[in-house]
Amino acid sequence: MTILKTYARLWADDLDATLPLLRRLTGTEPDLLFAFASLELAAIGDFLVIAGPLAAREPFTHASTTVVVDDLDETRRLVLADGGTITTPEATSETGRFLYARHAGGAEVEYVEWRPEVRIRVLGRRAREV
Repeated sequence: MTILKTYARLWADDLDATLPLLRRLTGTEPDLLFAFASLELAAIGDFLVIAGPLAAREPFTHASTTVVVDDLDETRRLVLADGGTITTPEATSETGRFLYARHAGGAEVEYVEWRPEVRIRVLGRRAREV
């Protein structure tokens, strides 16, 4: 199992109002823009912006980070073998498969395995090397 990318989560009320500063800070455009449930998400640089009403964001705030891995099944196995628990079972989104896990020490993380085309779009040549 390899970690491909990690994102700091930024919680926002309004995605359109949040992105201009992040574009200037990162010097880049979002790699991903998509909707999930009643939220809007954008991956830009090393930030994952999760925007929408507070009540819509609340069910996801228990995770401190989003970690993109090359093998979600192996990640699940490693978390469980180390005494962690799966707090949200595997599900799918526009970008691939994901689950939420609580590590034995209490940290809560969203783990994502991107679909191949998303992996190539975001990571480029590096996606082929892993």
